[in-house]
Amino acid sequence: MELTLGLVCLVAAVGLLVFGIGMQLAERADIRTSLRRVGGYEIQDTRDKELLESLGRRTVAPIWSRLVGFGRRVTPIGYVDNIRAKLNRAGWADSSALDTFLVVKIAGIVLAVIGVFVVLVVLNVGGLLGWLSAGVVAAIFALGPDIVLDRRVESRVYQMKIALPEVLDLLVISVEAGLGFEQALDRVVDNVPGPLTDEFARMLGEVRAGSSRSDAMRAMEKRVDVPEVRSFILAMLQADTFGVSIAKVLRTQADEMRVKRRQLAEEKAQKAPVKMLIPMVFCIFPALFVVVLGPAALDILDAFG
Repeated sequence: MELTLGLVCLVAAVGLLVFGIGMQLAERADIRTSLRRVGGYEIQDTRDKELLESLGRRTVAPIWSRLVGFGRRVTPIGYVDNIRAKLNRAGWADSSALDTFLVVKIAGIVLAVIGVFVVLVVLNVGGLLGWLSAGVVAAIFALGPDIVLDRRVESRVYQMKIALPEVLDLLVISVEAGLGFEQALDRVVDNVPGPLTDEFARMLGEVRAGSSRSDAMRAMEKRVDVPEVRSFILAMLQADTFGVSIAKVLRTQADEMRVKRRQLAEEKAQKAPVKMLIPMVFCIFPALFVVVLGPAALDILDAFG
């Protein structure tokens, strides 16, 4: 009986202790939630301010900021500006995109060093094969982020070149129907998705934010850095300066861009035989030689054997 009573008291005490701790934790959580909802409330204690942040932000953010600072210090002069320009051309104009790329670049270099160590020391691949394998692994990890970014820029520029004639045709139809240039651009942005219309939407946003149309178009020209888009923007700036009809300028630009797109397609068609030569020489011709000359080679070996 006494043992049972003691166990009951012990269980009750443990339950009360757990209940008290839970109530205290719930009260603290409610206080923190209320403090997050109160706008403009200033906390004097620095530790309480830090505890209001999430666990991921408190742990990852300091490491992330140090990696970004290290990446900015070790990169060559002009590399950061070049990467920023490429990120803008790739459509990643967010301020955190540059920091993310630098951290990925540092991680790639670290993985390249680890890969070389694994190939040469852990796997013990010796000779020329080992050094070639280590070089390939190091190149993949170290140059991978730059290659991906360059491919993204090339793909986006190509999409802009292809979409520009259709966009100009819609602009011509809209302007000739009586809309203004900005209203026509707004209509095109709503109906034609793509990277080019995204840049036009950003330009319209800058105009609505208070920038002049010429400044917004020059900023777009510098940001995009596509020859065809640059030609269109310069023509529009000259039309604004000299008072030329925008509809005529747009129609002329649409015809010119359509010709340039056809020339681009013809250029790619002319390059196709040259690009096909490499797989033909290294993949098709060896198999063809084996099929055609193999029996003759075997007969010659039998005859002289």
